[in-house]
Amino acid sequence: MSGPLVFAHRGSSADLPEHTLAAYLRALDEGADGLECDVRLTRDGHLVCLHDRRLDRTSNGRGRVSAYTLAELEALDFGSWHPGCAPPDPDEPVDPTRTRLLTLERLLDAVRAAGRPVRLLIETKHPTRHGAGVERRLVELLRRYGLAEPRPDDPVRVVVMSFAPLAIRRIRELAPALETVLLLEVLPAWLRAGRLPFGVRIAGPGVALVRARPQLIPALRAAGHQVYVWTVNEPADLDLVLAAEVDGIITDRPALALAHCGRPTA
Repeated sequence: MSGPLVFAHRGSSADLPEHTLAAYLRALDEGADGLECDVRLTRDGHLVCLHDRRLDRTSNGRGRVSAYTLAELEALDFGSWHPGCAPPDPDEPVDPTRTRLLTLERLLDAVRAAGRPVRLLIETKHPTRHGAGVERRLVELLRRYGLAEPRPDDPVRVVVMSFAPLAIRRIRELAPALETVLLLEVLPAWLRAGRLPFGVRIAGPGVALVRARPQLIPALRAAGHQVYVWTVNEPADLDLVLAAEVDGIITDRPALALAHCGRPTA
C-alpha cells in the first residue's frame, strides 16, 4: 500500500458516538487501516475506552471515571448524546453497541475478529490517580492476548501512545517490543532538532502544531522518525499532511481520509 496509514480516531466518531463498538466496527467496514482509542482504569482495575477524566460529556453519568467500578459504568448510557446514536428507523430500538461502555478487552476481541491486518493505537491517559498502574495493567492485558511481543504473522499490531514521556518510558521497560508514539500538542525545546527520546520511533504531533511549525515534519523525518498526525478532519489539513508525506493520519472521518488518499472505501 502506498501513502499513509489511516487510523479511525475513537472509531468513526464523526458519524457515531466515540469509543463505542459501533463506531469502531463502522471504521473497520469503511476500510480504515487502524483504530485509535484512549484507555483509563476503573476503580476496580478494568481498562475502559474513554477519553475524558470525567463522565459528564459522553454519558449520562457524573464524576470521575476512576471513581466508578466497571459494573457501575456498564449501567450508564454512552451514546445518546451523539446525533448518530438514533437508529435510521425511529420505530427500531437503539443498537446497544452505540450506547454501551466499551472495554479494551471487547475492542481487542473485535479487532481479532476482523480477519484482516489492523493496527490499534492505544493512548494511556495522564495524569490519573492510578499513575503507572495504567501501563502495567495494559501490558498485562496485551500479554494475555499475545500482543505484547508482536509476531511477524500476527495481523493485529498494537502501538502505545501518550503525551507523557514517563508513560512511554514505562512501556519501553515493561514491553520493549511494542512500538510507541510520543504525542505532541506543543513543541518542547528539546525537540527542536527533531530527535525524540531514546527508544521512541514515532512522533504524534497535532495538526495545529504541524500548521504552526512547517519545518517540524521534515526535521523529524531527517532524524529517522515516523510521523502520525492527529486529528485530521478537513480537506485542507488532509492536503497539508499528504504533501508532507506523513506515515499516519488519525481522523474522526476515516472514509473521507481514505477517499482523499485515493483509496476505495467499503
